[in-house]
Amino acid sequence: MVAGGGGGGFNGDTCGSRIIEYPPHQVFPYISRHNHHSLFANLTLSENTQVMATFKVKRVESSPIEGQKPGTSGLRKKVKVFTQPHYLHNFVQSTFNALSAEKIKGSTLVVSGDGRYYSKDAIQIIIKMAAANGARRIWVGQNGLLSTPAVSAVVRERVGADGSKANGAFILTASHNPGGPNEDFGIKYNMENGGPAPEGVTDKIFENTKTIKEYFIAEGLPDVDISAIGVSSFSGPDGQFDVDVFDAASDYVKLMKSIFDFQAIQKLIACPQFSFCYDALHGVAGAYASRIFVEELGAKESSLLNCVPKEDFGGGHPDPNLTYAKELVARMGLGKTPDSNPPEFGAAADGDADRNMVLGKRFFVTPSDSVAIIAANAVQSIPYFSSGLKGVARSMPTSAALDVVAKSLNLKFFEVPTGWKFFGNLMDAGLCSVCGEESFGTGSDHIREKDGIWAVLAWMSILAYKNKDNLTSGKLVTVEDIVKQHWAKFGRHYYTRYDYENVDAGAAKELMAHLVKLQSSLGEVNKLIKGVRSDVANVASADEFEYKDPVDGSVSKNQGIRYLFEDGSRLVFRLSGTGSEGATIRLYIEQYEKDSSKTGRDSQEALSPLVEVALKLSKMQEFTGRDAPTVIT
Repeated sequence: MVAGGGGGGFNGDTCGSRIIEYPPHQVFPYISRHNHHSLFANLTLSENTQVMATFKVKRVESSPIEGQKPGTSGLRKKVKVFTQPHYLHNFVQSTFNALSAEKIKGSTLVVSGDGRYYSKDAIQIIIKMAAANGARRIWVGQNGLLSTPAVSAVVRERVGADGSKANGAFILTASHNPGGPNEDFGIKYNMENGGPAPEGVTDKIFENTKTIKEYFIAEGLPDVDISAIGVSSFSGPDGQFDVDVFDAASDYVKLMKSIFDFQAIQKLIACPQFSFCYDALHGVAGAYASRIFVEELGAKESSLLNCVPKEDFGGGHPDPNLTYAKELVARMGLGKTPDSNPPEFGAAADGDADRNMVLGKRFFVTPSDSVAIIAANAVQSIPYFSSGLKGVARSMPTSAALDVVAKSLNLKFFEVPTGWKFFGNLMDAGLCSVCGEESFGTGSDHIREKDGIWAVLAWMSILAYKNKDNLTSGKLVTVEDIVKQHWAKFGRHYYTRYDYENVDAGAAKELMAHLVKLQSSLGEVNKLIKGVRSDVANVASADEFEYKDPVDGSVSKNQGIRYLFEDGSRLVFRLSGTGSEGATIRLYIEQYEKDSSKTGRDSQEALSPLVEVALKLSKMQEFTGRDAPTVIT
C-alpha cells in the first residue's frame, strides 16, 4: 500500500496546481477490500510475504516562522504560506512538543480532513513526522477524507483490529473557507476526548513556534497509498509503525443510527408529500450524504446537490449561508430566480461538514432558532435524548432563544465564548447535552465537535415526529409551521449578523478600541443613540465578555464587546479568528419580541433601527471604509 510519489515532494515544499475530484464510489466503498500489508511491487516476494520498509529518524534544523498562532479552530493561512519550506513541519513539531514525548510515544493518531487542496501532501508529511516522533500508528480515512465530526467520532468510538484507541487527531481543514492553490488551508489538533485542543495547549503550540530550532521526520519511509483500504507496516528505531487506511463512513453511520430513529425518518422520506434537498457544496459531507440519505434512508439520488467532494469545492465558497449556498437557496424558493415548486426541507453543509444551514419551503431557519427548536423537541423526537437533557449551552453572540427554552424546561444553561472547545468541557463534565452557535454550528454530547449532518437528522426527526399521524393523508406540518409554533410559545428573537471580511487588521483593532472606550460613559452612549433613533431603548449595561469555565476555572477574556439594552436587545461586536488574512469584524444585532401578534415581521425591517444605531455607534464606515457588509445573515 505504498505509492512512489503521489504526495508531492518529500519535504512538501512545492505544490502543483492540479485539482482533484473524488467520485462518490471512490470516496468510501461500501464493501472494504481485504487488508494488505506493505505491498509495494518491487519488494513483494509473494502474496503472503510481508516486507517492512525500514526508516531512520532525520533531524532537520529550522527556525521560527512568524504568525503561527492558532485561531479559534486551528491555524489557517493561504496554501502559498503553508507550502513555504518548513512551515507545516514547524507547526506539527511544535504541536508534538506541546503534547510532550510521553504522550506521543506509542500513540495512535488520526490524520485526515476535508480533502481541500494540499491535504494529500500534508498527510504524507504528518505521517512521516509522527513516525519520527515515536507514534505507533496513524489512522487515515480513505483518500484522506474525514469530516471534522467524523474525526471526533473516530477518536471517541473506533477500536482498531489490535484493540488500539486513538489518542488525538490532526484535522486538515479551513472549514468554511475556500480551497484551491490560491485559497486557504488549515490544521488543528484534537485531544483524546475528540474535541479541539484547549487554550492551554494551543498557547503552548504557539510559544513553541516562536522558539523552534529543529523538527524530526522519517527518512526512508515511502509515501503511503491513502486511496486503498488496509494497513501498511514499517520498521523504525522504536519498532513497528503502522498506517491504517479505513472506510470512515462506517463508524459515523453506526453512531448516527444509535442516536436517531432511522425507521421514522425513512417513513417521512417515503411520504409522497415530502421532498428534500441536501447540498454538500462540494465539501467532505458529500462523502457521507449518499451513504446516509440514499443508502440508509431511501432518499432519491436527485435529492443530493454538489455532493462530489472537490479539492477546490468546485470553485465555490463552502459556507452554508444564504449568500454562498446560492443553488440550494434558489431550489428552496428563496433566491432571485426561485424554483416554482420547492422541496419541503433543505439543508447545506460547509467544507468539513461541521456546519449546517436548515431551510423550509421558501423559509430560512436562523441557526439561533435552530438550536433552540432542537432543544425544545429533542426528548420526544430523538431516542438518544429520551431520558432528558443534562443542560444546554450557546456561544455568547448566539441569540437568547435557547435561554428562553432552558428557563421554560428548567434546564441548566451556559453562555460560553465562541469556540467549540468550551462546550466540550461542559459535556465532559456531564453538564450539557445540546449546544449551538449562530455561525451555523449545532451539536450534542455524542461527539466533541459541531456536527452538520447530526443537525439535519435532528430536524428530520422533529419533522417525522410532528407528522407521524399524517404521513398517509392530510397536510404535512412544515418547517415554517414548527418555527412559528415555537415563536408563539417562546417569543421571537429577531436576529441578524453583519460580516465585514478582510478588513485592514489595524483599522479593525481601532474600531474595537473605540467601542471599548465608549463603554466608560453610558450616559454619552444613550445620548448618541437617541440622536440617531429615538425609538431605540437605552443601553442598560456594556462590557467585554469574560468567561470563567465552571469545570476547570480557566478564564477567557476579551471575547467580544457587548451593549445590552433595557428591552432585552443586544449589540455584539467581535473580531473573528477563522479567516486566513486581514480581519473579519462580526456585528450581531438582536431584538426580543414576546407579543405573538408581532412575531411575523420581516427580520431586517424589525431590526433596522438597531442596525442604524450599531453602524453609527461603531463608526463602521469611518474606520473600515466599507459602506456595506460582505455578508448579511
